[in-house]
Amino acid sequence: MGRSRRTIPEELLLLALDPTTGTTAQPQSLDLGLAGAQLVELALAGRIAPDGDRIAVVMPRPTGDPTLDSALELLRRRGSPVRAVHWIGGPRLGLRQIYLAHLERCGMVHAVAGQMCGVLPTTRYQATDTAISRDIRSRLDSAIRTGVPPDPRTAALAALAHAVGLGKHLYPGNEGRSSRSRLRDLIRHDPMGGLVAHAVMDVQNGVAVQPRRNQQAAGVPLQPQAQARRGSMAHTSVH
Repeated sequence: MGRSRRTIPEELLLLALDPTTGTTAQPQSLDLGLAGAQLVELALAGRIAPDGDRIAVVMPRPTGDPTLDSALELLRRRGSPVRAVHWIGGPRLGLRQIYLAHLERCGMVHAVAGQMCGVLPTTRYQATDTAISRDIRSRLDSAIRTGVPPDPRTAALAALAHAVGLGKHLYPGNEGRSSRSRLRDLIRHDPMGGLVAHAVMDVQNGVAVQPRRNQQAAGVPLQPQAQARRGSMAHTSVH
């Protein structure tokens, strides 16, 4: 996989990076979102595919991206399809730091050392090219503003941004309420993005999910009990 295209995990992290403070919004849920973003990127690369609410490896050949290939190898070692919610909620926390180091190696961010309270060492990250972050944000803004179905990459990015709670960071306050709602609605435009975004929200809410068909992940109405659960999660995530 060449470097001419940014991956969805990279874009999600850059979207969460605050240009003023050099810190990331929603740091705890961002690890889950990055795990989900890896799945979407691997699916777009033809390495994995959804199998109901599970993820199956269909081509184990490496992509050339070390962070994605590490995830692909772990999936391959499972030997059988794994539920998305179990994969995303698995003991692989720390992806935020892994991807920050990855972006630094790629020259997309640079680390700024500092101190908290004049004592504790801290590291903040600044994007080296703010035009990249503006481009990512403009794609989301355009999808929200026009209502035109976005491309699969943008739809998946929007779904994950909603799932980890970036809506209130990107579109804050009462004036951003409608934009947050439309961001949530973009989840239906990409089946894989919808599957992993729902899994991210399920992990955060401790929900024991039932098997879900691909059509449901794409936006087909769920059964009433599942609809009620989704409505509750959407209310929690949007406001």
